[in-house]
Amino acid sequence: MATFDLDEQEQIDELKTWWKMHGNRITAIVVVVALAVVGWQGWNWWQRKQAAEASVIYSAMQQAVMTKDAKRVRDLAGELIDKYSVTAYAGMAAMLSAKVQADGGDPKTARAQLAWAAEHAKDDALRDLARLRLAAALLDDNAYDDALKQLTAEPAPSFAPRFAELRGDAFAAQGKKAEAKAAYESALAKLDAVAKDDSARHAAYRDILQAKLESMGNGK
Repeated sequence: MATFDLDEQEQIDELKTWWKMHGNRITAIVVVVALAVVGWQGWNWWQRKQAAEASVIYSAMQQAVMTKDAKRVRDLAGELIDKYSVTAYAGMAAMLSAKVQADGGDPKTARAQLAWAAEHAKDDALRDLARLRLAAALLDDNAYDDALKQLTAEPAPSFAPRFAELRGDAFAAQGKKAEAKAAYESALAKLDAVAKDDSARHAAYRDILQAKLESMGNGK
């Protein structure tokens, strides 16, 4: 049988007393940490599984696009949105299907899928692009107020000129020349802020904005 000197015995007694006071709390903390680690690993595994399954469906969707099967594209996009909305594939699918449906003469479905992407796509740039395309579609339908609602939030700088331009188009269509003029001026300023060179593309777009601005006259 092991024997301890007086100091060792006192240390053991102190440890026993400390454990009686704090043992349950320490055990609880260890359990919580262990559960958190297991939960985090499980969440990562589930996300990877979702992404892998979604990628297979998205690949099938791309094949349907190539064969111009708009119904299958719509159905597969719906599956991704319904079952795999946490993945980036859902937003990509909504955008791709919206284009296919619009090209196929189903603007209602296209707008619905753009609206979903504008609200739920995981990528910020994809949400901005969805809002931009949805606003353009609403402008085509003369739904000017609804279009403006899609253009209220500030997008990424690269999208800002186009957002401002569409606001100008909506105001111009409503006969609000002052608001349209201000929007076109904003579009020009934002374009110059993001353009890093005087490329032909930049110059051509600037000419378009300038022409729209000048068409507003005094803006009254």
